[in-house]
Amino acid sequence: MRILVVEDEKHLNRIISEALEDEGYSVDSCFNGLDGLEYASGAAYDVIILDIMMPKMDGLEMVRRLRLQGSATPVLFLTARDSVADRVKGLESGGDYYLVKPFDFKELMAVVRVMTRKYTGNRSNVYTIADLSLDAAAKTVTRAGRNIELTAKEFSLLEYMIRNRGVVLSREMIENNLWNFDYEGGTNIVDVYMGYLRKKMDAGFEKKLIHTVWGTGWVLREE
Repeated sequence: MRILVVEDEKHLNRIISEALEDEGYSVDSCFNGLDGLEYASGAAYDVIILDIMMPKMDGLEMVRRLRLQGSATPVLFLTARDSVADRVKGLESGGDYYLVKPFDFKELMAVVRVMTRKYTGNRSNVYTIADLSLDAAAKTVTRAGRNIELTAKEFSLLEYMIRNRGVVLSREMIENNLWNFDYEGGTNIVDVYMGYLRKKMDAGFEKKLIHTVWGTGWVLREE
């Protein structure tokens, strides 16, 4: 899953981004609301984590503009403002959750998991297809009751595919959701990771779940 972090405190921005990446999320980050609006308008994110007091454009205005554009991406506000009036203002501007600084990183991660479940229509952390099960919170994968060990990037790829099971995913779609804006493409990196994933979760099983759609991409589905 892909998350945008917009926070002008560079040290905090880095800590949040690294914590999310450690949890297996793909993260883009920037340091002001104007850049945040440009990022959020040009790519699909599952969650936006957003400070309110920022240079160039504050978080409230950024969210207002996103909502006017028709964006429904869930927004988590992070701010030092803790009055009821400030919370109401943040939520009424189009935000979905509100955490006051300083916050506990365990709470932040829990809120992100809740937001991704709520807005993807899945009420559980567990996703299944055939005999494959993925627990997004515990970061575990099993097939036919057997544990499958995946790297963080392999897990993110499988999670993206299982959340979009039955949908043909192009190389560009996968790149945009699993690699950040610094990735320039032009290599076979997606093919390589797809090969790793296939060996771990399809090899040895009669029923294959990852299928190549020639000239288009890949799809996770039961035949």
